[in-house]
Parts: sequence; structure tokens; C-alpha cells
Amino acid sequence: MEQGPDMHEQVEKILLQVRIDPPNILKTLLAIQESFGHVPVDAIPEIAHRVGATTAQIAGVLSYYPDLRVTVPGRHVIRVCMGESCYANGCGRVLRELQNYLRADVGETTSGGKFTLDTMSCAGNCAVSPTVLIDRDLYGRVLPSQVETMLERYR
Repeated sequence: MEQGPDMHEQVEKILLQVRIDPPNILKTLLAIQESFGHVPVDAIPEIAHRVGATTAQIAGVLSYYPDLRVTVPGRHVIRVCMGESCYANGCGRVLRELQNYLRADVGETTSGGKFTLDTMSCAGNCAVSPTVLIDRDLYGRVLPSQVETMLERYR
């Protein structure tokens, strides 16, 4: 999303909508991200002022929670579960195949802006691990050989 005066107006509108008493940094950042797809860096001072925090405190929350991002994600976000069950069942191989196929590393977005590749701690899908989450679609028992076919529906 384009940043500028319109971005600040949208942030102001969201901040007015999410008036939380007492102010809550995480809930505020989640509301901003829900609207923009990310938390615009230019909006951090405004957010900090509104919730009564410092920009360092906002940055700390942004860096602590892996689901919060300050960059625009791809159209589709792929998350590979790295939990114990998934790890024991080969999520590392699935992740490597995704990296090779997408030509992107964890935390990166593909050059066309179509996919962002991330990992997650646990998808709660342990019985059918390894698990891959694409947007809100959950895939279990994923094999590296299935990666290309799995991603075709998102092209």
C-alpha cells in the first residue's frame, strides 16, 4: 500500500476505532496490520504517541512477535511449521524445497511479490506433520515432492 498522507489518515482512523482502555500495543499493531497487511514504519511514532509508549517499545513488540511485519508481504504467505513433530517428520526438507522452488529464503518475498516464505513455531496439526500453512489453508503430511503441485493453485 502506498505510504503518504493517505496512510497517516488511515492509521488515524484505525487508531480511533481500536481505542483500547488501557492502551494495548499488541492489539493496536494487529489492527493496523489487519488493515495494511503490515505495520508501516512511518506510522510507528504516531502509534507510540497514541498508546502512550516509546517508539522503542513499539519496535520491541514488532520484533518479538513473528506474525507482525513492517514490510509488505506477498499476495500469499507460506508458513512452514517447525514444531517438534513437524521437525521429526521432515519439515526441514519441505522448507528447503520451498526455498529452492520459490528462490526465496525465510522472511523474504519472491521477486514477483506473489509469495512470502516464513516459518512458525507450531501449527497445532501434529498428528499429520509436517504441516504447511498457505494463507489460511492448512496442509498436512506434506512431502517435498508435493511442493510444486501444492503451490500451483496459488499461481
